[in-house]
Amino acid sequence: MPEILVLYYSRGGSVARLARQIARGIGEVDGMSARLRSVPPVAAVTERSAPPVPEDGAPYVDTRDLAECVGLALGSPTRFGNMAAPMKFFIDSLGAEWASGTLAGKPAAVFTSTATQHGGQEATLLSMHVPLLHHGCLIVGIPYTEPLLSTTRTGGTPYGASHVAGGQDDPQPSDEEAALARALGRRLADLARRLVATP
Repeated sequence: MPEILVLYYSRGGSVARLARQIARGIGEVDGMSARLRSVPPVAAVTERSAPPVPEDGAPYVDTRDLAECVGLALGSPTRFGNMAAPMKFFIDSLGAEWASGTLAGKPAAVFTSTATQHGGQEATLLSMHVPLLHHGCLIVGIPYTEPLLSTTRTGGTPYGASHVAGGQDDPQPSDEEAALARALGRRLADLARRLVATP
């Protein structure tokens, strides 16, 4: 069964929960499934921090995952309007995959979480689009044909799924955020399925 790679970095749990909603949406498309993976944290003292296998949550990504999957959903918390360092570190390590075109022609979507409504969600999502475009991905967003995009009072943007954790750092997506994340997963999986079916 074709799989979509749902790859994320999550420190407080918000991005991981959005990833699971996107995976649910992917699973709602006949013949498609999600492969959840995370990126390891990085430290200022060493390039990668231990352990090499996470104690809980999704396994760490391997470059094989990029090659084996027919699409990609990329998620990161917002750090000053940009993706978090662990995600950037992983993307910066993909020179060989860029050179060989591993991701070229594959659909890709992005998602994020911030503490505040205006904490840089859209800037972060756009910052994640740039390397995906360099890799030749086909960017998938959330169109305004999704009615919740026009009415949500929490997260959700046309550039990708998002979550507002608030001052209490609540990792649970609102009903609107979860529904929009699932909608993004369905769109991504539907496009990937059509591309795989095209000879």
